[in-house]
Amino acid sequence: MAERASSLSRRRFLRASGAVLTLLVTPVARGAKASAVSATPALIAVRVWPAADYTRITLEYSTSLGAPLKFSHLQLKDPDRLVLDLEGVEFDSVLQSLPGKILENDPQIRLIRAGRFKPGIVRLVVELKGEVKPQLFTLKPVGEYGHRLVLDLYPAEPPDPLLALLEKHGQGDPFAPPAKEARRGGQPPEIARLVTVVIDPGHGGEDPGAIGRGGSLEKNVTLEIARRLKAKIDATPNMRALLTRDGDYFIPLGQRVAKARRVKADLFVSVHADAFVKPTARGSSVFVLSENGASSSAARWLANKENAADLIGGVNLGVKDPHLARTLFDLSQTATINDSLKLGKAVLGEIGGINTLHKGHVEQAGFAVLKAPDIPSILVETAFISNPEEEARLTDDGYQDQMAEALLTGMKRYFAQNPPQPRAKIAAAF
Repeated sequence: MAERASSLSRRRFLRASGAVLTLLVTPVARGAKASAVSATPALIAVRVWPAADYTRITLEYSTSLGAPLKFSHLQLKDPDRLVLDLEGVEFDSVLQSLPGKILENDPQIRLIRAGRFKPGIVRLVVELKGEVKPQLFTLKPVGEYGHRLVLDLYPAEPPDPLLALLEKHGQGDPFAPPAKEARRGGQPPEIARLVTVVIDPGHGGEDPGAIGRGGSLEKNVTLEIARRLKAKIDATPNMRALLTRDGDYFIPLGQRVAKARRVKADLFVSVHADAFVKPTARGSSVFVLSENGASSSAARWLANKENAADLIGGVNLGVKDPHLARTLFDLSQTATINDSLKLGKAVLGEIGGINTLHKGHVEQAGFAVLKAPDIPSILVETAFISNPEEEARLTDDGYQDQMAEALLTGMKRYFAQNPPQPRAKIAAAF
């Protein structure tokens, strides 16, 4: 009996000990499991930005422990397809919505199929309209965005902006000088050449720019004003214009500059709509590049904010573009900046006729988008979108048209006093 009692006591002890161990171990095990689950990336949103330059697909995801999104991809031919495998991602409503985001007129994508490929892996198949050169990269959280996986689908043969100008304005030499009416007294006819203006609507795509209190987006306002300005320039004899973007997609700052140089632009005008922490800030401004620091603390603050567009819009830093690298060297020639100041003063004088000026003089700061070494360049803040009154004006058709007209008149005033050089004299720069 004593032996049996001893045996029962030992069993009770072991059971009690096991219960204690369970209490000690179970919360840790559950915690570890919870951590593993929270570390798994969860998709928040998918976005598609189609354009002739390239189509971008963005997969935004969150993870509490910062675990990277594991993915792999491959390209297939006949027909052209891009296959993307995502590991540890649920095939939920976010991914299910992706096929419906592809527009029929997308230049690169025909359609997208998505589904569970095998346990733990979701597969996306992008059916393409032609051969592409894809770039895939991730971005860390910035601004309103979380982690992002970006797929940039560049056409194998990128569109040539110079060829686009040729097609729009007819055949022949795009820089041939048209002859004006013969002067009196038997003088030979006056020779003038076509003037090319590159208009840069600020922000776009993943980068909305500033947001007004009424919900207006800077990227939309700048595009509308830029389109109006382009139409007015194209209707002006001996002038034609090119937009750095003609839709809602993102163009890196350096590529905007490179586009202007590719078409041998005579002027570069970047259009923006300012924002400030105080809703009372108001007025229009014109900025040019500075070699020696900003002309004011506000100009420095604005330049830093605008230069952050590449972080928000998303740039693949792993790709080295030799043509782009050539355009971003430090400026040493002050002649271009002096010409930019003359252009800025002429434009500022015209803008002052339709809106209050934030500053009565042209300001300077280190804007990356103004760094073309051989093209007079200005950045125009058309008004403060953060000011409710000015936000209403910025979204008004009449004000947009007035702003475009003022910009064109300012350019004409500049060229009246600073005629463009014959193309042969500046061809060596290219």
